[in-house]
Amino acid sequence: MSVASEYLQLQREDADQLVRQHAPLVRRIAYHLMGRLPPSVDVGDLVQAGMIGLLEAARNFATDRSASFETYAGIRIRGAMLDELRRTDWTPRSVHRKVREVAEVVRQIENETGADAESAEVMRRLGISVDEYHQVLADAASARLLSLTAPDDGEGDGGGAMDVMDQDGLSPQERIERSGMKAALVKAITTLPDREQLVMSLYYEQELNLKEIGLVLGVTESRVCQIHGQALIRLRSRMSAWRDDE
Repeated sequence: MSVASEYLQLQREDADQLVRQHAPLVRRIAYHLMGRLPPSVDVGDLVQAGMIGLLEAARNFATDRSASFETYAGIRIRGAMLDELRRTDWTPRSVHRKVREVAEVVRQIENETGADAESAEVMRRLGISVDEYHQVLADAASARLLSLTAPDDGEGDGGGAMDVMDQDGLSPQERIERSGMKAALVKAITTLPDREQLVMSLYYEQELNLKEIGLVLGVTESRVCQIHGQALIRLRSRMSAWRDDE
């Protein structure tokens, strides 16, 4: 066997070892994502897409990268799962439309008052009941409304500031835009009410599920879902200024 063949064989063996070692990471990420998705989404589809992402990560990972393989693989795995969700968009357009309507009312109220929009005032302006409002919040938390800065084309498609994206595939201009988007999002999160900030931190940074967050806050899982949805809607309304500037 030539030196080149031996090297390629070692590369394949290293990649296979990485895949075997990190396969549980795929399931962990899949079930975390399922916490914000409706029962109609098949976790098996997410796992399958995530395994493809893991395989690609193992093949492309270079040992001289500053990030660990688990960090690098996590980005690729999440990205592959999000791509699968985009490909099979299950969210009705009516859900996207209702959330946009609520976000716009929130934006109007906060521009007028200079304070956080209260739920009661949002419901009054929209002419909806508490149950209807809570349903919109639940939809906001379960739908792929992480496209906070994507154009409102009525389709609800596309990635966004809170989507995990592999930076390797971006052009220099896209990287600049992505960095600006993330900076604007971080700033917007710091303006949220304290409880909404805490839920966002526990969910996206600590990767707790809704039930675990409920135990931390001493509230029900459905209440956490509402707080999460309210935070996403509020962020969408506050990120609209960034989108308009762009």
